[in-house]
Amino acid sequence: MKLTSLASTVSALTLLAAGSAAAQCDTVVMSDVGWTDITTTTSTAKHVLEGLGYDVDVKVLSVPVTFASLESDDVDVFLGNWMPAQTGAITPYLEGGEIEQINVNLEGTKYTLAVPTYVYEAGLQSYADIANFRDALDGKIYGIEPGNEGNAYLISLTEENTHGLEGFDVVESSEQGMLAQVERAYSDEEPVVFLGWEPHPMNANFSLKYLTGGEDFFGGEGVVHTVTREGFSGECPNLGTLFSNMDFTLEMENLIMGQILDEGMDPDEATEAWLKANAGVLDTWLEGVTTVDGGDAMAAVKGHLGL
Repeated sequence: MKLTSLASTVSALTLLAAGSAAAQCDTVVMSDVGWTDITTTTSTAKHVLEGLGYDVDVKVLSVPVTFASLESDDVDVFLGNWMPAQTGAITPYLEGGEIEQINVNLEGTKYTLAVPTYVYEAGLQSYADIANFRDALDGKIYGIEPGNEGNAYLISLTEENTHGLEGFDVVESSEQGMLAQVERAYSDEEPVVFLGWEPHPMNANFSLKYLTGGEDFFGGEGVVHTVTREGFSGECPNLGTLFSNMDFTLEMENLIMGQILDEGMDPDEATEAWLKANAGVLDTWLEGVTTVDGGDAMAAVKGHLGL
């Protein structure tokens, strides 16, 4: 009798624990660092997750705060771990096990200082050339949002007088603010140097060249990782499978980002339209995945998208 009671108690506790874990997986907390490419991929993932029956909470955070929030379990998933550019920022968390890289979701990326082609042809072709154009550049290098690790690297170059950059001002604003400055300079064919990257429609809107000399930090062509808080895939295996499956392409991101930035489309509308026109990606993304309650993932997501 006592053994039976004990077995019943253990069984009940096991079911309670499983139910609690499942309840914790009903909501997915994601970080969007405000870059249009990450807004694009996060919005795309949100459509799929909501189709599967999950609640999605997207928080707009800087990269350092994102990593700290993954460590503290306040964020579950981040689709924007650009490597090798974020190596210095994320390595302590990876080594400590607080953050896990579960997928390479994009390949062939670029991220470093860029200039318009007319500036490149005038002789500004590397980091070592920037100081020679100090007056023409008004002593400014344009970065993105404050706290970004790329900005921090550029600031360190000015503080250490690397490449003769002492006295340069790294202007920190936002992706949109930086690109507005680039557009103003570009329209008048004035010199400007700024943080550029691909995927991004800036590569189609402007004729650009990327500078050599920043490879020790930015590397060459890179990749973007999907990262999660510690233990996320084990606790929520269905979500772990989905995010491990979910890959993107430069063509996809450039197209959607152009619609958002150049045409003023709402990110959720642009990504929904892309999913409807490219539903074939769901064959790979949903392989081995179910709805939140164990149902047919493909039927649910297509139903959610109106397909």
